[in-house]
Amino acid sequence: MDDEPLKNWAERRDAKIGRLRAVPVVPGDGPRASHLNPDAPRAIERWNGHTWEPHGFAANLAEAKAILYPESNEPSPLQGPVPKPLGSGTGKHRKPQAPRSDGGRAQG
Repeated sequence: MDDEPLKNWAERRDAKIGRLRAVPVVPGDGPRASHLNPDAPRAIERWNGHTWEPHGFAANLAEAKAILYPESNEPSPLQGPVPKPLGSGTGKHRKPQAPRSDGGRAQG
């Protein structure tokens, strides 16, 4: 059997320390999936390498996502200008152009 060296496993485990997750706070055995209760409050938990520990609180899913993914709230410097919509053309996915009334000759 090919066992992974303990050093590699420990590095992988330690790389996950500090990871956050949001857990819906719902009574009993209610649904815990985020898409089912987007307005339910969330407990923010942090992985310490051995167990999930309390880290914070969010009022709803949108607030929890802002805490979990702060980089998505910042504008990206890699985004360039908004591309222009497609111009006229004759690609096979486009509607055929109506014949021009001047016989197809360009004016200029």
